[in-house]
Amino acid sequence: MSKPIPAIDHYDNGKVRFRGANLDGKMHGPWVFYRRDGTRMRSGSFERGKQVGVWRTFDRTGRILKETEFRERRSETS
Repeated sequence: MSKPIPAIDHYDNGKVRFRGANLDGKMHGPWVFYRRDGTRMRSGSFERGKQVGVWRTFDRTGRILKETEFRERRSETS
């Protein structure tokens, strides 16, 4: 069974751009995305590349601006 591989990227100014993990080449588990100035912009979780659960968008002071809930879409069968 595969294990998540940590993923991190930086802006050219050295600040972290995002932090999370990949599983089998897809975003998986909790991720945090940051602005160029280093403030947190958005955070939430992925399940094998798909956004799941509650994602939060933050302003530059750290206050939550928006919450979006991603639900798994179920295929309909006849």
